[in-house]
Amino acid sequence: MKILLTGAGSGGHVYPLFAVAQQIRKISQDNKLLQPHIFFVSDQKYDTSILSKNNIEFRKLSTGKLRRYFSITNFFDFFKTISAVIKAFFLVFSIYPDVVFTNGGYGAFPVLVAARFFRIPVMIHAADTVPGRVITWSSKFAKKISIGFPETIDYLPEEKIAFTGNPIRRGTDIALIQGAHEFLKLDENIPTILILGGSQGAVIINDIIVDILPNLLEKYQVIHQTGKDNFEDVTQRANLLLEKSSNKTRYKPFKYLDLLALRMSVGASDLIISRAGSTISEIALWGIPSILIPITDSQGDHQRKNAFSYAGFGATVIIEEKNLSKHILGAEIDKLMTNTKKRDKMIAGAKEFAKPGAAQKIAEQILGVAVKHEK
Repeated sequence: MKILLTGAGSGGHVYPLFAVAQQIRKISQDNKLLQPHIFFVSDQKYDTSILSKNNIEFRKLSTGKLRRYFSITNFFDFFKTISAVIKAFFLVFSIYPDVVFTNGGYGAFPVLVAARFFRIPVMIHAADTVPGRVITWSSKFAKKISIGFPETIDYLPEEKIAFTGNPIRRGTDIALIQGAHEFLKLDENIPTILILGGSQGAVIINDIIVDILPNLLEKYQVIHQTGKDNFEDVTQRANLLLEKSSNKTRYKPFKYLDLLALRMSVGASDLIISRAGSTISEIALWGIPSILIPITDSQGDHQRKNAFSYAGFGATVIIEEKNLSKHILGAEIDKLMTNTKKRDKMIAGAKEFAKPGAAQKIAEQILGVAVKHEK
C-alpha cells in the first residue's frame, strides 16, 4: 500500500500532514497491518526528524505560486508551475500511490493534476473556514473531504464532507505541566503569557510585545516565540529595553519552540497570544484563554473568519490588526488576567470547540480508501 501526502507553503500546511502520517503508522501497528509506504512530496522537507521517525520518504517537487496581487514574478511562476505539472506526472506514475492526501497549498497543485489524470483517489482536508483555491478546485473530484471549522461546509460539496476538526501532531495536544516552570526557569507564583506568531513568527506582534515588555514584566512572565528570522532583532531590542530592569529574567524568547519546549511552555502558561491559523485547534485542545490577532490580508480573509468562528464559542478575544496598539493589547491582557470568571468561560468554550482525535479519524478514512484502491 502506498500513500502520498502533498502540500507546501508553511509549517501550518505541512505539520497536519505529518500528524495524519503518524496516525496512519499507529493504526497500522495497532491492528498488525502491513505498514504502508508513505511519501511526502513538497518543495522542502520542513522537518527532517519527523520524516525520519515516521519512515516517510521525501520527494522534492518545486513549483510556482500564483499570487492574488500583481507581480512580475507571476509571469515566471506560471512557467515554473507548468514545468512542475510535467514533472509531477512522471513522479506520481513512478510511485503510483493508492491514495493522495493534501490540505492544499500551491505546492499540492501539480501532484493533484497528475493524480486526477491517473484516476488515483484523492482526499483533502480544509483547515480554515474559507478553503483556498487548490482545495476548492480539487473538491470537485476528491473522494472525501474533512474540514476543521463547521462554516467550511458552505463552500464545498456537502455530501463528501466530514467535520473532523484539524489534525494535531501526536503529543502536541498534551501540555506538560509538571516540571514546566523548572524547565523554562520560571516562577510558579507569577502568571505567564505565551506569544505564538506562527512558524515564521509575526513582526507586528513582535513589535508590540517588545514595546510593552517592561510593563508586562512587572506583572507577568513572557514566553515569546519570535520566528527564526526575527529572533536577533527582537532579542537585541528587548535587551536594550530591559538592560537595567530587575525583571529581565522573566522574559524567555525562543526562535522556535520544538515539541518538548512547546508542551512545557503551554503547561506553564495562563494566556496565549497568537495568530488565527491552524494554531487555533491546538489552543482549543490545550483549553487556555487566548487573544487572537488574525492576519489582515489572509486569503479569503480566512484568519479573521477562523478567529470569529472560535470566538463564537466564547473561547477567545479578538484584536484586529487595524485596532492593534500597545495600549489596547496591554489593556486586554490585564482585563483577562484579572477576571477569573471570564477566563473560566473561555476555558469551557475552548473545550467545547476542541475536536480531539482528528488526525486518527482522517487516517482511518485514508486507509479505508487506500485498501479499496489497492484491491
